[in-house]
Amino acid sequence: MDIAKYGPWALVVGGSEGVGAAFARMLAADGFKLVLVARKPAPLDELAEELRGAGAEVRTVSVDLARPDALERVRAATDGIEVGLLIYNAGANNTRGRFVELPEDVTQSVIAINVLGQANFTRHYGALMAQRGRGGIILGGSLSSYLGSPTLAAYTGAKAFSRIFSEALWAEMAPLGVDVLHLNIGFTATPAMQRLGMPVDLAETPEQVAKEGLENISKGPVRIVSTPGNLERARLINGIDNRAETVLAHAIAPREQTAQAAREQRELAGG
Repeated sequence: MDIAKYGPWALVVGGSEGVGAAFARMLAADGFKLVLVARKPAPLDELAEELRGAGAEVRTVSVDLARPDALERVRAATDGIEVGLLIYNAGANNTRGRFVELPEDVTQSVIAINVLGQANFTRHYGALMAQRGRGGIILGGSLSSYLGSPTLAAYTGAKAFSRIFSEALWAEMAPLGVDVLHLNIGFTATPAMQRLGMPVDLAETPEQVAKEGLENISKGPVRIVSTPGNLERARLINGIDNRAETVLAHAIAPREQTAQAAREQRELAGG
């Protein structure tokens, strides 16, 4: 990563484990100073100490990104420094159910983190980058953004917002010298997936995801992580014809849907 263009500070939102931690380690190795943001303080502090031990300067902010004051609390740690790279990696979903039956606070949290959070953080830090005429923004997405999935209505809708929002933002920011990339992630072996009991031995690794994001930040607006099966799956479920048929054909239990996608990736890789 070009620290002259994207540095000296990188802000990693959702930066305590999984893909966020992989981003942090790679950026620290390239000499970036880091601000790491996540809800759980224990893994956040553990990663920060690891990176400090390797010589990096690290600040941490423990905050629930669904809170309306999340950006304000992060700004308390960043207003005096120059953030040249924003990575908004937060937004995993761990509660499934019919939209009309889920508690309102569950769906509101998904929307707050994936829609309002991305928009608000991007507006603030993106404006500062535009004033300087340099910088980069990576917004974490998901293959689920191409298809509405039963029991994941708020999540898939929010991810669709993120992808289209990123495309528009990319076109707006390019003339201002700021790179924008929507990093479209497939099934990834993160701690969150492990806690849900998913077959992560078949998944792409957080390191692979982070590496592709950093290497392709200037090649927006969208990057689908190149694990075999991801691009083909996106093309399959993104067709504009027969949407009813497509949605119903993929309306299977989320756990089985994830396992099926992983099997397809393995078959395409010849494994």
